[in-house]
Amino acid sequence: MRADAQRNRHALLDAALEAFAQHGTQASLDAIARSAGVGIGTLYRHFPTREALALAAYQYDVQRLCDAADALLGTLPADRALREWLARFSQYIVTKRGMSDMLRNALTTPQPFNAELNVRERILSTVKVLLNRGTAAQLLRTDIDAEVVVLAMIGVWYVSADPTTPRQLARLLDLLVDGLRVHSPDH
Repeated sequence: MRADAQRNRHALLDAALEAFAQHGTQASLDAIARSAGVGIGTLYRHFPTREALALAAYQYDVQRLCDAADALLGTLPADRALREWLARFSQYIVTKRGMSDMLRNALTTPQPFNAELNVRERILSTVKVLLNRGTAAQLLRTDIDAEVVVLAMIGVWYVSADPTTPRQLARLLDLLVDGLRVHSPDH
């Protein structure tokens, strides 16, 4: 992709993320294009449908979130890195409230028509890296896989969907991660 096309794509994705956060996925595509400093034709060349734009914006943002796992693993023990990453992931989902149904669908069901987006696979891969690092360090149990953790997180989001309950979210995350930790026979 040419440099100017790449810049336009990133500007559209940034503008879409902001618009979707404020107005949900029904935000005006014309307003998104204007905010990105491009015409509506440029938006449609990059993203032929509203769903394609929403999923690409989500993927773009998810990639940034997934990249944070490596940084956390470089500075924290694996169990604490997992806890921090899950907290960031939860906060991320809370801020994407307008996209929640579409995001939940993308995380729970593989969608062949959007296979190139790999949203679900990226999240699962990141959780798997965090779990593998934790099991290698003997901090996390070996009998839990990434899909189970993501499904548990969906439950946490349902219960703590109100952004006024950050303390409840923190307690649920602590409970989840504590359940993933290796415990001595004394506990």
